[in-house]
Amino acid sequence: MAYDRINRSPSTYRLARLCLVAFLFTFMTARVCVYLIMARAIPDLFLHVGETHVHHLNYGIFLLSGVGAWLLFLRPVGRELSAVAVLYGVGLGLTFDEFGMWLHLGGSYWQRASFDAIVVIAALLTLLAVAPLLRQFRPKHWATLVALIVAVLIFGLLLANSVHYAGRLLGPKLRQIEDSGPR
Repeated sequence: MAYDRINRSPSTYRLARLCLVAFLFTFMTARVCVYLIMARAIPDLFLHVGETHVHHLNYGIFLLSGVGAWLLFLRPVGRELSAVAVLYGVGLGLTFDEFGMWLHLGGSYWQRASFDAIVVIAALLTLLAVAPLLRQFRPKHWATLVALIVAVLIFGLLLANSVHYAGRLLGPKLRQIEDSGPR
C-alpha cells in the first residue's frame, strides 16, 4: 500500500505539522482579508492587471510550482526543508481557499466548495501529522476511527442544516458585498 511507504520519522511528523499550521493560518488570513476588503473595512489589496483581478489562488499555484522545483532540483535538508514545508502549506492555503473557482469560473466568490476543500486538505494534513501507519493500528485506533466516522456523519447532517440557515441569513449580505465589488 502506498500509504505504508511514507517515511514516518519524527521529522516527517514535524514537517507535516509545520505545513498544517501554515495552511490553516494562510486560509484564515486570506478569508479575513478578503471579507474585510469586500466590506471596505480595509483598503483594496487585490492585484489588478488592467481590468483583471488576479486571485490569490494564482499566487498559490506559483508558490506550489516553486516549492516543487525546489524539492526536485535542490533537495533541501534541515532548516531549508522546514521552510519548504511552511511555503508548501502557504501555497496550499492560497490555492485551496479559492477551490470553488476551479470548478465554477466566474461563479460566486463565496463558494461552499472552497470551504469543503479546506476541510478535506486540513484533515489529510492532520492525519499525516499525527496518525500511525495502518499496519500499526491497534484496537484503540480502530475504535477511534469508527467514532470519528460516526461523528463526521452526525456533524455533516447538523452542518448541512446550519449551513442552509446561515446561507439564508448571511447570503444576501455576502452577495451585496460581492456585487459592490472592490473600491
